Amino acid sequence: MAYIAPIHRPSSVRHALKLNFLSAEEDCLVVAKANRLELYTLTADGLLLQHSKAIYGKVTMLQKLRPALSPTDHLFVGTDRFMYFTLSWNPDTKDLQTEKTFESVADNAARESQTGERVHVDPSGRFMTLEVYEGIITVIPLVQRGKKRKHESDIAHLGEPQPARISEMFVRSSAFLRPRSHDEKPKLALLYEDTHSTVRLKLRELAFAGGDSIELDEGETYKGELELGATHLIPIEAPTHGLIVLGETSISYYNDDSGELITEPLDEATIFVAWERVDDQRFVLADDYGRLYLFMLVLDEDSQVQTWKLDVIGKTSRAHTLVYLDAGFVFVGSHQGDSQVIRVGERSMEVVQVFSNIAPIIDFTIMDMGSRSGEGQTNEYSSGQARIVTGSGAYQDGSLRSVRSGVGLEDLGVLGEMEHISNLFGLKSDSASIHADTLLVTFVNESRVFRFDASGEVEELDAFPGLVLTETTLAAGNISRGRIIQVTNSRVRLAETDGEMLVNEAEWTPPGGQTITAASTNDTHVLVSLGGVTLVALSIENGLDVVAKKTYPADSQIACIALPATSTTICFVGFWQNSKLSVCSLKNFDELSGVQVSDDSVPRSLLLTQIFPDQPPTLFAAMADGNVVTYAFNTKSNGLSGRKSIVLGTQQASFRALPRGNGLFNVFATCEHPSLIYGSEGRLVYSAVTAEKATTVCPFDSEAYPGAVAIATSDDLRIALVDTERTTHVQTLKVDETVRRIAYSSDLKAFGLGTIKRILKGGEEIMLSHFKLVDEIMFKELDTYLLNEEELVESVMRCELPDGSGDLAERFVVGTAYLDDQNAQANRGRILILEVTADRQLKLVTEVAVKGGCRCLAMCQGKIVAALIKTIVIYDVEYRTESKPDLVKAATFRCSTAPIDITVNGSLIAIADLMKSMVVVEYKKGETGLPDTIIEVARHFQTTWVTAIAEVDKNTYLESDAEGNLAVLYRDLNGVTEEDKKRLNMSSEMLLGEMVNKIRRIDVASAQDAVVVPRAFMGTVEGSLYLFALITPDYLDDLINLQTRLGELVVSPGGIPFSKYRAYKNSVRESDEPYRFVDGDLIERFLDVDEDIQQKAVEGLSRDAEEVRGIVEVLRRLH
Repeated sequence: MAYIAPIHRPSSVRHALKLNFLSAEEDCLVVAKANRLELYTLTADGLLLQHSKAIYGKVTMLQKLRPALSPTDHLFVGTDRFMYFTLSWNPDTKDLQTEKTFESVADNAARESQTGERVHVDPSGRFMTLEVYEGIITVIPLVQRGKKRKHESDIAHLGEPQPARISEMFVRSSAFLRPRSHDEKPKLALLYEDTHSTVRLKLRELAFAGGDSIELDEGETYKGELELGATHLIPIEAPTHGLIVLGETSISYYNDDSGELITEPLDEATIFVAWERVDDQRFVLADDYGRLYLFMLVLDEDSQVQTWKLDVIGKTSRAHTLVYLDAGFVFVGSHQGDSQVIRVGERSMEVVQVFSNIAPIIDFTIMDMGSRSGEGQTNEYSSGQARIVTGSGAYQDGSLRSVRSGVGLEDLGVLGEMEHISNLFGLKSDSASIHADTLLVTFVNESRVFRFDASGEVEELDAFPGLVLTETTLAAGNISRGRIIQVTNSRVRLAETDGEMLVNEAEWTPPGGQTITAASTNDTHVLVSLGGVTLVALSIENGLDVVAKKTYPADSQIACIALPATSTTICFVGFWQNSKLSVCSLKNFDELSGVQVSDDSVPRSLLLTQIFPDQPPTLFAAMADGNVVTYAFNTKSNGLSGRKSIVLGTQQASFRALPRGNGLFNVFATCEHPSLIYGSEGRLVYSAVTAEKATTVCPFDSEAYPGAVAIATSDDLRIALVDTERTTHVQTLKVDETVRRIAYSSDLKAFGLGTIKRILKGGEEIMLSHFKLVDEIMFKELDTYLLNEEELVESVMRCELPDGSGDLAERFVVGTAYLDDQNAQANRGRILILEVTADRQLKLVTEVAVKGGCRCLAMCQGKIVAALIKTIVIYDVEYRTESKPDLVKAATFRCSTAPIDITVNGSLIAIADLMKSMVVVEYKKGETGLPDTIIEVARHFQTTWVTAIAEVDKNTYLESDAEGNLAVLYRDLNGVTEEDKKRLNMSSEMLLGEMVNKIRRIDVASAQDAVVVPRAFMGTVEGSLYLFALITPDYLDDLINLQTRLGELVVSPGGIPFSKYRAYKNSVRESDEPYRFVDGDLIERFLDVDEDIQQKAVEGLSRDAEEVRGIVEVLRRLH
C-alpha cells in the first residue's frame, strides 16, 4: 500500500573515526550519517569519497580494532537496534566484509543511557567496553584467555559480551587511562552524577576473573568536589598520564598516581561538546557556540602537568565530533551545520572543504510543483521542477536551504543580451588546434561570429573566411583537411582555410531557387531537405557533388533528417504521414528499415549518438507533442529496436550531443523543461537541467573554458559548465538563527520565516525571536518583525483572509508562546496576522492573546484553526470596524494531551496528539443561532508519541512518531457498527529509523498505468528528505513480494535481516517485519544485482525479470 524512497540522503554527521582501513599505509576517515557509512581518504585538495554503504540500522557507535595478523584495522559498528558487528575491507571485491556479528545485547528491563552510547578499547588491547544502558557496562574480551597470539587463527576474534553492573547510573563521560606499566590492569574512569546531583569521578579496574568471565572492580573514587558542569574526560598519554576534566567554568587535571586534582578557571564560561587529540600535549576542543580552541598542556622538567593554555583559533559549525586527520587538518563533523575540513595554524584556522548538511530539517515547504507526467510516471521532483526549501540547522548554524534534483549548470560568463537566437555552432579557426575558439550564433535572418582568445576575451568579427553571415545558418562545423562546412536556407558552402586566409571554396545552391528547410552534416556528406519534399545527399570528399536525390510524393512529406556522425552509407528520415521513421541508403534513398514511431504525433528532430560503452548507438526522436522516443540502432542490420518513450514537455525538443569522453556522449534536449539525457548503469536517465530558459546549446571546448557549453536563452548568450550527471543541488541562505517555521507565498514570491536567535550576554543565554520576509529568488531578507521579549515563534501559516472590503488578501499568520521560567511549558501566547505592503514590508493587521502557546495553525472553511497547548480553537476573522479586524472564537475542542500537528480537508480536522496518536474531528457551523461545534468522528486507540501527520488520500493519514516509525491510518466509513466507523485502523507500518519533523502533502498528476502515486514529502532530524507514495493495487503484491525476496538475497554489512531492520518498534510493541510498506531503497537495488539474483528475486511474481526491471527504473526516476 505504501512506498517510500529517499530524495536526499541523511547528511548529519554524529560519528567519525580515523583508521587504516582501506590499506595498511593510508589513513581513512569513516563517517557515519544515520544508516550510511562513508569512507574518505585525505588528498591535497581535501577529503575524497572512496566508498559509501548503507547499514541496516542507524549507526550509534564506531571504534577501530587491530586484530592479530591483520595488516589493516577493523571497524566496530553499533546500531540503534543494539546490533553490533566488525567490518574489514576486502581489496579484491572493493567492498565491506563482515568479520564478526553479535546478537542483540538488548536488555528490555534496563533503561537506555540518557547521555548517549559509548564504546572504548583499553590501551592494552585486551577489552572493549560498551555503555548502552544505565548502570550496565558490557565488556567484550578482545583476546581469548590462554591462547597465544601467534597461534590465533581467527584474526577477528571477539569474545562474548558480558554485562557488568555498576552503581554509577548517570555517567556523563568515560575513558580508559593510559597504563603506566604492562602489568597494570586496565582502568576505566567514569565521570558521573550521583543521587544528590553531585558530580563524581571513579576509577574501576578490569580483569579476567576465572575462565572467560570479566570482573569490574569497585576501584577508587576521587573524594574532592568536581565542577557541576564537568562533561568530558580526556586521557593523557605517557609520560604524563592522568586525566583532563572539561567543565563549563574550569578545566582540571587529575593525577591518578597521587590522586590530586589541579583546577584552573576559564576566562569565559562555555559548554564544551567535543575534543580530539593532536599529539601528547595538544588537543582541539569545540564548544556549543561553534568556537574551536587549541588546548595545550604545559609540563615541568619531570613531565608533570604544571598548567595549561587555551586559545580560541576560530569559528566553525557546532561540532558533534572532531577527528585529527594529519598535518594540521581536522575534520569537524556537525549535526546542526555543515561539516568541514579545517587547517589549524598558530592561533588561527582556515576552512579547506565544506560538506553540505541540511540537518536537522525543522520545517520545509515545496515550491515550483509543475503538473506534467511522463510515460508510467515522472514525479516533478525528479525532473527538477519541484524545489524543496528547508529550515535547517540550529542557532548560529541556522539556514534556509533550497534542495533540488537535477543536472547542475555553472555559469562562467555572459556574452551579452541577445534575443531570438535560433542555433549555435562551435568552430575552430585553426584546424590544427584541439580547442574551439569561434562561436557562430545564428538568428532568424543573419549569423554572427564571436572569437575567444586564450584568456577568455571576446570580440565580434565582421567576417569569417568561408562563412555567409547575411543568412540564417542551419548547420556548420569543422571537417577533415582543415575545411569548414556551412548550410544556410539558400546554399551549402565548403571552404578550405589556412588561418585567416581562404584557400579554396565550393558552393552548391538548390535548383529552381528552392529553400533548404533542414540539414545535417558529417565528415563525408551533407544531407539537405528542400521544402520538405526533396532529399539531396552531397559528397564533400572533393568539393560538393550530388550523390543522390529523391523527390517524395505529396502524401510522404519530410519532417526531419539526420546523418550519423561516423557512417558514410545511411541516413535517417522522419515523415509527417503515419509518423514514419526510415533508415535509408545514401546512394539512392532506398528504405533499408523503418518503424512507426507514434500513433498520434510526428517526429520533428533526430539524433544518433553513442550513449553506452559496448552497446549499439541510440537514436533519439523528438515528437511534436513533447515525447522523446529512443531506439537501439543495429549498425550491421540497420534495424531499430527496443523502443522507449518519455514525456519531456508539451512541445518538441531539439537535441545536441555533448562529449562525455571515451567516445561517449550526453544529449542536451532543449524544450520548455531542458533536460540532460545520459547513460547510467546501463539505462538512460532523463534529468532536468537548472537552465530553465535555455533555447539552444552547443559544445564549446575552448582554451579559456575547457569542457564548456554555449547556452542561448530567450534573453542572452552565456558560457557554462554542465554536470555530466544528475545530483541533488543545495543552495544555502545563512540566517544565523534557527529557522523554526517556514511558509511560502507564490503570489508574493516570498517566504515567511519564524526564527529564533541565541545570543550570549554576560555569560547568559538570551533568546530573541523574529518573523522574517525573504525573497524567493534572491533569498534576500526583505523585512523583519521582532517579537516581544521572552516570546518565541511556534507556528507560521500563509493564507487568504478577508481584507474588510469584501475581497480576500494574502496574509501571514504567526502563532507564538511566551517562555515562563517558573513553569516548563508555555502558558501564554499570541496569534498575529501580518500583511505584506506594496513595497514588501510587514505590517501588523491584528493580534489576539491566547491562554497557551499556539503550536500550529491551519485554515478550515475560511476560518483560522489554532492548536493551543491543550485545545483546538477555531477563530473567525470579523471586521467590526473597517480599519482593524478581530479574531472571534467560534468553537473549541479539548485534546487528550497536547496537539502537535494538524491537517485539514474540508470540514475535517486531523489532530496529532502528543501521546495518544491521532484523532479526527469535524467542524460544524451552528444553525439558526446555535454556536459552531467541533465533534470527534474518529480516533486511533494506541499510545504513540506523534511528531507529524498529513492526509495522503481521502480518509487516509500518514503519521510519524518520536521513535522513528511511520504508520498509515485509514477511516473505514463502511464499517459494520458505529464504533467501527469511529476507529482509525492501521493499513501500513514500518520503522524508518529517523525521526520525521514535518510531512507535506503533494498532488502530482499521475498516468493511469502509474506504479505508485506520490503523495507527500517528509523531512527528518538527520537531514533526509523522503518521497512517500501510495502503491496502485495492480502492483502491490509484486512489490511486497519483491521486497521480501530481495531482503533475503541482498546481504547488508553485519548480516542484519532487512525484515527486522524495517519492522515497526516502539516502547509498547515490536513487529517482526514491515507491514504493507515498501522500501524503495531496497527495491532499486534490484537494478544493481547480478542477473541470476534478479531471476531468483522474481520467482513467484506475476511479472518476469524484464518487466520488473522496467518497473524499478520507473520508480527510480521518481526521485
